[in-house]
Amino acid sequence: MSLSTLRSNALLNKRILSFMLFTFVVYLTIGLPLAVLPGFVHNTLGYNSVLAGLVISVQYFSTLISRPHAGRYADLLGPKRVVIFGLICCGVSGIFYAMAFWFSAFPLVSLLMLCVGRVFLGVGESFGSTGTTLWGIGAVGAKHTARVISWNGVATYGAMAVGAPLGVLLNHAYGLMGVAVLIIVAAAFAAILACMKAAISVTAGKRIAFKAVVGRIWLYGLGLGFGTIGFGVIATFITLYYADKGWSGAAFTLTLFSLGFVGARLIFGNMINRFGGLRVSLVSFVLEVAGLLMIWWGQDPLSVQLGAFLTGSGFSLIFPALGVEAVKQVPPQNQGTALGLYSAFLDLGLGITGPVAGLIISHFGTPSIYLAAAFMVVIAWLLTLRLWVNTSRQTSV
Repeated sequence: MSLSTLRSNALLNKRILSFMLFTFVVYLTIGLPLAVLPGFVHNTLGYNSVLAGLVISVQYFSTLISRPHAGRYADLLGPKRVVIFGLICCGVSGIFYAMAFWFSAFPLVSLLMLCVGRVFLGVGESFGSTGTTLWGIGAVGAKHTARVISWNGVATYGAMAVGAPLGVLLNHAYGLMGVAVLIIVAAAFAAILACMKAAISVTAGKRIAFKAVVGRIWLYGLGLGFGTIGFGVIATFITLYYADKGWSGAAFTLTLFSLGFVGARLIFGNMINRFGGLRVSLVSFVLEVAGLLMIWWGQDPLSVQLGAFLTGSGFSLIFPALGVEAVKQVPPQNQGTALGLYSAFLDLGLGITGPVAGLIISHFGTPSIYLAAAFMVVIAWLLTLRLWVNTSRQTSV
C-alpha cells in the first residue's frame, strides 16, 4: 500500500471518527447507568430483582419502537437534526435519573421517573445512533458505507465498555446523582458540537412506501436478528454459565468476546468492500457457529474463552456486511428508513433472546442455550446463502 493511500485512509478515518463521537456519547449515556440502576431499584427503592430488570428493558423496547422512525425522519429532515434530537433525549434521561434520586424517599414516584428516563434514553439511542451513521455516510460518500457502520460499532462497544465501570465508580462516590450529572453534561457537550458541524443536504426524489422498504430489506434484517442471538446469550448468560460450572473468569470471557469483536472490525472491515457483504456474512456466520459450539461443548474455561473470542470475531462484521447490502435495495432518499428498520431487527433479536433462553435453561440447563443459539445462526447462514444465490443469478442475467 502506497504512502498516499495510507494518508488518504487516515484522513478518511479521521473524518468518520469526527461523527462517531456522537455515537460514543449516546452509548456512554447507556453504559453509565447499566450496572447502577438494578441496585438502585432493588436496594434503595426496595423492589424485587424482576422489576429491576424490567426497568432496564424499558429502554430496549423504546429503542425498538422508535428505531424505524429515526431513519424516516433522517430521510425527511436530514441526519444532523435527528442526531441533535437524539442527544437531547439522552440528556433528558439524565434529568429524570436525577429526579428519581431526589424522590428516592417515595419509591413509586422514583420508579416512574426512572421508567420515563429509560423511554427517553431509548429514543435517544435510536435517533442518535441511526442519525450519526447516516450523517457519516452522507459526508464521506456511499462507497464508504461499510467503513462508517464498522466504526459506528467500535464507538458503540467502546462506549459501553467505558461507561459501565465508570458508572459504578460514580455511584460509589456520589450515588445515582453522580451518574445523572455526567449523562447530562456529556449529552449537552455533544449536542453543542453537533450544532456546530456542517449539515448534509437531504436527498431529493420520490420516496417509496414504508411497506415497500420493509419488503426489500426484511430478509437481511432477519439474518441480522438470528445472528444477534449468539451475542445475546453470551452477554446475558455467560456469568450464569460459569456459576453453574463452578468456574471463575466470566468477566474475562466477556472481555475476550469484545476484543474479538473490535479486532475483527478494525482488521477485516475492508473485506466487505472487496468481497461483498453477503460473502463476508457467510464466512462470519460460520465463525460464530463454531464459537458457540465451543462454548456449548466447553469442558474447561480455556475452551469457552476461545469460543467467546471466536463468536465475537464472527459476529463483528455481520451488522455492517448485511447492512451494506440492505441499504442497496432502496433508493438514496429511503436509505435512512431502510437502516432504521434493519437495525430494529438487532433490537428484536436481543429482546427475544432473554425470555426464550431463560425458558430453555429451565428445561435443558444453561449450556443448551449456546447449542440453540448456534442453530439460530445456522438459519441466518441459510437465509444469507439464499440472498447470495439470488443476487448472483440476477447479476449473471
